[in-house]
Amino acid sequence: MTLNPALDKSTTVQRVLHERKLRCEKPKFEPGGGGINVSRAIKKLGGSSIAVFPVGGPMGVFMQELLTREDIEQITVPTKNWTRENFTVVETETNRQYRFGMPGPALFENEWKACLKIIAQAKNDIEYLVVSGSAPAGVPVDFYARIACEAAKHDIKFILDTSGDPLKAAVEEGVYLLKPNINELSQLVGRKLEEIHEQEDAAMEVINKGKVNVLIVSLGAAGAMLASKEGLIHVSAPSVKSKSTVGAGDSMLAGIIFTLTKGKSFIDALQYGVASGTAATMNPGTELCKLKDVENLNRWIVKNSIKPSDNKY
Repeated sequence: MTLNPALDKSTTVQRVLHERKLRCEKPKFEPGGGGINVSRAIKKLGGSSIAVFPVGGPMGVFMQELLTREDIEQITVPTKNWTRENFTVVETETNRQYRFGMPGPALFENEWKACLKIIAQAKNDIEYLVVSGSAPAGVPVDFYARIACEAAKHDIKFILDTSGDPLKAAVEEGVYLLKPNINELSQLVGRKLEEIHEQEDAAMEVINKGKVNVLIVSLGAAGAMLASKEGLIHVSAPSVKSKSTVGAGDSMLAGIIFTLTKGKSFIDALQYGVASGTAATMNPGTELCKLKDVENLNRWIVKNSIKPSDNKY
């Protein structure tokens, strides 16, 4: 589920200069937003999912068309306001990336309630429910907490990737798997986390409260950390030439969920997730990960990872 989807437009320019007309290359359009990117990445890895999102205006229609081209199954909620558009520019001289995120359109009460109703109606057919991305204006702070409550009633494994007050409210209700970055983890525990031992302590603090089963913290180029009641595991990311970081976290989450649906362990899922997230950075714009890159990187990660001393994971 993506409450705040976006049509992502990306292009390149030799150099970004103020007060100059910049000659860009032909733009590329891709469907975007947290959950939508997760669905797209799962498809690239050989899996399938259903993308649930609100959609409005010509931007929304175009997004649906792009997802159909990628053979992504969709359930949509029509909205009065238009779907937003984001813009990314890569400066070819320096490989710097400039990302312009537009505010999402507000959802009316009947629209966000329709999104919640989709989950309630499909409850018996859902094993994993991934909700990723921000909540737009008009959506109550406890919306994700309501989803958490619905998931708990029907033994749905609820996976959440968001930030701010909606994140805190959902955690209080209970989440199966949470995937924050360091900033989001800092928000959750209410303090800065500059050192690795501080990050580890914070991760276990969240786990020990008993509201989250598994916490996977994205560490960017450093890889990721998994925390559960069994303890902590770190997986390092291999060094690659990065072309774009857009969608890397969503690709990582897709790799994790895709691996878990195959009955693999959490350490396998974490390794494959780090491989998927790293692979996404090797491609421009929001192309996300490519299966061949993911498989190659995962072999490297598995070969170079320290195995846990037991099989708890």
